[in-house]
Amino acid sequence: MRKVSKKVCLLGDFAVGKTSLVRRFVYDLFDEKYISTIGVKVSRKTVAVPTVDGAVVELTMMLWDLAGSEDFSQMRGSYMRGAAGAILVCDLTRPESLANLDSYLADLRQVSPQAMVIVVANKSDSPDQHLLLSQVEAGAARLGAKCFVTSARTGENVEDVFRILGRTLVEL
Repeated sequence: MRKVSKKVCLLGDFAVGKTSLVRRFVYDLFDEKYISTIGVKVSRKTVAVPTVDGAVVELTMMLWDLAGSEDFSQMRGSYMRGAAGAILVCDLTRPESLANLDSYLADLRQVSPQAMVIVVANKSDSPDQHLLLSQVEAGAARLGAKCFVTSARTGENVEDVFRILGRTLVEL
């Protein structure tokens, strides 16, 4: 079995759920309390990825969860260097978090122009949603990315996001 390792960055504003998405995918856990990421936290998970030709690749995803605060914007570029993929995360309860994905993508493109990108609208379980699916889809289309709606709390679509990105990265 072929073994591959790929770096994937999670980008987005503070408190959109980047860390919660990683925790749900890697450990199948969710924690209600918010703990701000300082700088970067790296996690990894190895998954078996079937390829188009029927083979299976053992993919180790190195997940770089980058701080969303403005204080770390100067350092973000060095953390993103070498990324094969990125998950741009917005919060369905905060419309500005979708608009802000443009600047995260611009920063990523400066250091990793070929990185595959997926847009994730998180917190689908929240009753306080202000973004419509059509707005998220339009934003993702503008960024040239597929989009998914997730809930790190319930686990809705979280596994799918990482596995679809993983399959795309293996086929590159």
